[in-house]
Amino acid sequence: MLEQEIFRVNDPGWIRDLARAHPWATLISHTPDRGLVVSHLPVLVDASRQDPTLLSHLARTDAEKHELGSHEVVVVLQGPHGYISPSWYEETPHVPTWNFMVLHIHGRPEVLDPADTYDVLSSTVDHFEDRFPEPWRLALVETYAQRIAAGVTGFRLPATRVTAKAKLSQDEREEVVLRLARALESGRPYAGPELARAMRDIRRKP
Repeated sequence: MLEQEIFRVNDPGWIRDLARAHPWATLISHTPDRGLVVSHLPVLVDASRQDPTLLSHLARTDAEKHELGSHEVVVVLQGPHGYISPSWYEETPHVPTWNFMVLHIHGRPEVLDPADTYDVLSSTVDHFEDRFPEPWRLALVETYAQRIAAGVTGFRLPATRVTAKAKLSQDEREEVVLRLARALESGRPYAGPELARAMRDIRRKP
């Protein structure tokens, strides 16, 4: 990923917040026999650690294809993103662009034992169910859940390298950014209120 200083993010809180808010991730491995192996999976931020260590799980057959634990992998998480039309600037010259927030976490996975894998599954359910007034819990179907958990591999991914990028028009004047944000909030094609909020918020950070 091209790393430009103006778009680089080093704030650990920002990194953890993005991972928590956008937990649907892409796991990429390079294996000797299969070459690149790609899976999609939900991730959690390990609350017991200060760095952006991730917890996740995938089907055991997929874990075997990734040769999980035998080499480094990268997990890609994507925040708000969207198309920016030149017409929104209301000045020239400009060309189309794409604003986005993205996070790459590199590391060597630590494969978890069955008990810790089940804990990850339970924590994942809790994380997503906690928004409901009456959250559903894995314990409600524990016998069934324990049986299917046997086909799942949990892992922890300590971060050895983190690359975070927020390309949110920081290279434009403030009045231009606000104009773009209003366009994203207007309901017109390619509207993206969440992206607009991110563009406003990044301007307020020191």
